[in-house]
Amino acid sequence: MASSDIRTTFQSFRDDIDAYNDRRERLIKASRDITNLSKKTIFLLHRLVLENAESLDDREVYLAAAKKGYEKLREVQNAYAGLRAELEADMFWRYERQVSPGLQEYIEALSFAWYLEHGSLIPFSEVQKSISDSDGKAYFPLTVADYLLGLSDLTGELMRFAISGLSRKGGRKKAMEVCAFVRTCKADFDRFTPFIYELRKKQSVTTQSLEKIEDTVYAICVRSSEYDLPPEMLDDIVGSISQSSRSKRGDEDEE
Repeated sequence: MASSDIRTTFQSFRDDIDAYNDRRERLIKASRDITNLSKKTIFLLHRLVLENAESLDDREVYLAAAKKGYEKLREVQNAYAGLRAELEADMFWRYERQVSPGLQEYIEALSFAWYLEHGSLIPFSEVQKSISDSDGKAYFPLTVADYLLGLSDLTGELMRFAISGLSRKGGRKKAMEVCAFVRTCKADFDRFTPFIYELRKKQSVTTQSLEKIEDTVYAICVRSSEYDLPPEMLDDIVGSISQSSRSKRGDEDEE
């Protein structure tokens, strides 16, 4: 083989490697941006519910929060639309590791908004639809692994939602509902851990979140049974204790 042919071959290799690295860096940056947008959406959902709800039985507050969440997540969906050319054909599978972290965070945010609206887990088909064009053609395929890993992360947000809402009217009831829901999620997701390696680690976090909710709900149920008080008065007592605890932690942080 002539030296010019060898040079041409290695130049082709170099160009392929450079193109791979450039695309990889673009996707990593995009995934980070998507992760940040998704986290901001989750914070927004928590804030909208807890700041605007006098009672956690007010379904209108959930619906309004979910609507705002969906609007915020359109930024993520537009970002995925812009990545369509980068991930066409078999390119998605080649760069799946770079796409997966942001996608899981997006699914976590989307499923939280869905839970506030419907009180259930978002179906696989709805997630895939959200990252598809108006004709229903997907920007890239959604894997079962990313779907389940994103939903597993949701349980942590539900734990924060349940505990943070205890000071609101209806907070005890909502915490019990969330506890039962997270318990069911854990039991269902455990069946998939032999097939999805990363899910086992996330399920350990789900177990911790469930224990925190159960400890809180158990303490409330036991203490509530000791006193023959109306539910409204118990809500006020729980709220005052929660407020006192937050104030105490704030003073300790300042020290």
